[in-house]
Formats: sequence, structure tokens, C-alpha cells
Amino acid sequence: MPPAMKRKPRGYDYDKTRTAVLTQFAHVRAAVLALTPEQLALPSGLGDWTVRELTAHLCFGVESVSRALEQPAPPAVEVGLPEWAFATAAYAVPISDDVKAYAASAEPAELFERTADRITELLSDAPADRLIAIRVGAMRLGDFLVTRTVELVVHTDDLHRATGLDIPFDRQALAACTRLLADALAAKAPGASTEVRIPPYAVVQCVEGPRHTRGTPPNVVETDPLTWLRLATGRTTWAEALASAQVSASGERADLAALLPVMS
Repeated sequence: MPPAMKRKPRGYDYDKTRTAVLTQFAHVRAAVLALTPEQLALPSGLGDWTVRELTAHLCFGVESVSRALEQPAPPAVEVGLPEWAFATAAYAVPISDDVKAYAASAEPAELFERTADRITELLSDAPADRLIAIRVGAMRLGDFLVTRTVELVVHTDDLHRATGLDIPFDRQALAACTRLLADALAAKAPGASTEVRIPPYAVVQCVEGPRHTRGTPPNVVETDPLTWLRLATGRTTWAEALASAQVSASGERADLAALLPVMS
């Protein structure tokens, strides 16, 4: 795992994050209910998953909050933000197996209805500092909800690209997702020689080298939030984003190709 950030961790408003998760889940649920059997059978673009299995994964990620809240609280925090982003790849195979079983257990409409009812009830009075046990280790509930914005936003984009459905992004969910993945880059490549700008949501400094103190930074990368989440999760490559002018990079330390994806 990359070294932990030395700077103060970014704070997230718990109530806003909770609302963002519920709102983005509602957007996804509305889109999934409109899918035809033929659309559900389409390839998702994620390994051997179909769109049905992709929708199940979206649901499964939110249902994991409810399952965790129903279990006893662990004794201490083991994983924080953004270290979570580096820990998930080791569990890709069991996650995929669980998602396929979950997708086969019921129709998407039933899965989403059940999950929406449970999380709304269980989150109603759960505090941000409640500890929960998840695959990668014990986390604060408030932090885990931030990770759910990443799962929801990234896979909402996957669902759009697989089906063509126009699915809204909740602004707060997109902001939290962008910031967590930007902070993960800063943790992966600590330093202050390069400034990565993802307006309007995030600016981070990273990469070892001479520290910039005033004026225009010598090494600058800038892109939009949607391109950033695709770069950070391997949905597009650095070369592709440069070639399509979706990212601009200036300076000898502004090439992030070797640092991407941040999360796979």
C-alpha cells in the first residue's frame, strides 16, 4: 500500500454525504427500472459482467452499508480515506463472485427496492463515527459512505456507457468521488512539484521534486471530473485523454501515466 498522506486528511460533511449516497442511488434505481431484458443482457464493459450484474454491483455496494450496520461494531479503525482506494483490488475475485450470486438471487427491481428501504431506515439514526466491519478492514461509517459515492458515481458512468441511458450525477456525490480519488493520487505519489486541478471540486499537489511556493506552478495537470474518475479507475488511459484533449499537462513532471490508475 502506498504511504499514508502526511497532510491533514480532508473532511467530509456526514449529512451531505449521506444525502448524496441516497440521491445517487435513487438516480440509478430509476434508470435500472427502465432497462429492458435485452439491455440487461448487454456486456457491461467490465470483465465478463453483463449489465444485469453491473446493476447488481451498484445495489450490492449500497447494501453493504446496511449489512455492516447490522453487525457488532469492531473495536478500532483499521482503514481510512484515501487508503481504502488501494485496498480493494485484492478482493476483486470474491467481490465478483458475490455480485454474480446476488444478481441471480432476484430481479433488479426487487434488489433495489429492498436495498433502498433498508439503508434509509438504518442510516436514519446511525452516527458518522459508528465503526463498521467491511472486507478491507474496520472503517468509520462516515468514511465508508464517502467510498460509496465512488462506487455509485464510477459505476453510474459505466452503466451510461454500456446502455446509453442518461443518468444524472448528484453534485455532492460527484464532488466526494472526485476528491477521494484525487487525495488517493496525492497519497500514492507524495510531493509538491505537480499541481493537479479538477475544477470545480479538487486541487492536490503530488510527485516528488522541487516544491512550488508562489506564482504559477511549473507542473500543472488539469481535467474535468468525469475524465478524472475514468483516468483514476482505469476506464481511460493517460494517452487517450491527452490525445482527445480531455486533459492538459504542462511541465516535465506533469506526466501521470505511470501513476494511473489510482484505483483498479
